[in-house]
Amino acid sequence: MDLIQKVETALNSIRPFLEADGGNVKILEITEDNKVILELLGACGTCPMSSMTLRAGVEDAIKRAVPEITSVEAVNVTKPGEFVG
Repeated sequence: MDLIQKVETALNSIRPFLEADGGNVKILEITEDNKVILELLGACGTCPMSSMTLRAGVEDAIKRAVPEITSVEAVNVTKPGEFVG
């Protein structure tokens, strides 16, 4: 199983929770230094809690399942207190 498949499997374990809140996540890239670049989709892309969701949920699930991943970043994380709309 390659790295993208491993990360997808990890994401599939948390997708039901993201989808329950109207969101999802998509892998855009895994860099040569094993950094995962994601896009938060749906409600996750504009949620004020998206940075917490990314760190506490998505990143944790990926790193537990795929320890060779060095970091996880999203291209569209809303910073706490930032208004999107």
